Amino acid sequence: MEKQNKMNLGTVCIQGGWKAKKGESQVLPIYQSTTFKYETSDQMARLFDLEDEGYFYTRLANPTNDAVAKKIAKLEGGVAAICTSSGQAASMYAILNICGAGDHIVSSCNIYGGTFNLFGVTLPKLGIECTFIDSDASEEEIQKAFRPNTKALFGETISNPGLAVLDIEKFANIAHKNGVPLIIDNTFATPINCRPFEWGADIVTHSTTKYMDGHATQVGGVIVDSGNFDWMAHKDKFPGLTSPDDSYHGIIYAEKFGKMAYITKATAQLMRDMGSIPSPFNCFLLNLGLETLHLRVPRHCENALKVAKFLHDDPRIAWVNYCGLEDNKYYALAQKYLPNGSCGVISFGLKGGREESIKFMDNLDFISIVTHVADARTCVLHPASHTHRQLSDEQLREAGIAPDLIRLSVGIEDVEDIINDIKQALDKQ
Repeated sequence: MEKQNKMNLGTVCIQGGWKAKKGESQVLPIYQSTTFKYETSDQMARLFDLEDEGYFYTRLANPTNDAVAKKIAKLEGGVAAICTSSGQAASMYAILNICGAGDHIVSSCNIYGGTFNLFGVTLPKLGIECTFIDSDASEEEIQKAFRPNTKALFGETISNPGLAVLDIEKFANIAHKNGVPLIIDNTFATPINCRPFEWGADIVTHSTTKYMDGHATQVGGVIVDSGNFDWMAHKDKFPGLTSPDDSYHGIIYAEKFGKMAYITKATAQLMRDMGSIPSPFNCFLLNLGLETLHLRVPRHCENALKVAKFLHDDPRIAWVNYCGLEDNKYYALAQKYLPNGSCGVISFGLKGGREESIKFMDNLDFISIVTHVADARTCVLHPASHTHRQLSDEQLREAGIAPDLIRLSVGIEDVEDIINDIKQALDKQ
């Protein structure tokens, strides 16, 4: 009987990445080792020359980490992936892998505050400039942000915390017209609800700390490459991939590794030199979360839609932003890119403004005020006071964050209990 090559996403969540051989652990093992033994000096030398595949030092690669990366690559429909120690590291490496001093990127302004600060403050210190654009702007307006030295276009499938839905096809068209890859942070949607490669994206990042883990037990990130962007067709723009790397005896990644070039370079060069590798134990925990991703995400979305409708109909609520609501400005885009559901995160504000929003959060019972988002437990945050407090009011507006915005991450508890907790907190206002 011929083996089945193509598996559905639910099966990939459980079976992808690790296949036990005779007498091996059925569960992905934790290779908690810094180093790996070889029989001859030549075997080790070939690894350092990138002539053979294998493991020699966990900072570059580890079997546990690689198994999880392969699973996520398969979930996203990519050719290869690399796990990082955080979502921030994934965003940074995704850019640094193709950019250097003197380069420029264009990014949606509707992105996570940490990424906004990375692009707007930290990368310019390294000589990489960023122009932020409104993701809802026309192609003509966005095009004006591009320069001859622009190397990438960046956006989030569903922005955190503004919950703007990205028109991925529009962004892909703009990126490719300018000869650059489209990089998408797909953290909130997850590949269960959206696979950006199918809409023209080239590279996908995640904070695996969120839904992929699902239990708030580990911090991590991942970069997935579609293998579709032709680096050699834009040779002058991407010398790091298309010209000799002197640190590896003149290897040209795009020629030697083809569709694997981007992730190979990120591993052999960036991870070697900067070392933001996750621990094997963290990847083991992440894998446990991935095994139920296809079950948890629909429950998050089901619960969130019910909570959003409750808030929408309550007269004490000033506004609700959730793309599953039919009167939401992103409803049509959500139906196109996220027909099975978006995520479990809702943003809303109370009548009375910022102070009333803060008071509401303090009145909650089991819904917790935490920095985290997108795990099994329902939790709440006031971005202007917490995650985005370093931003000025102008920057907050640019990032699509109102002063009264409450970010509610709806968990997978019984939705009746979630709504009752919100109701009793509102009754105390």
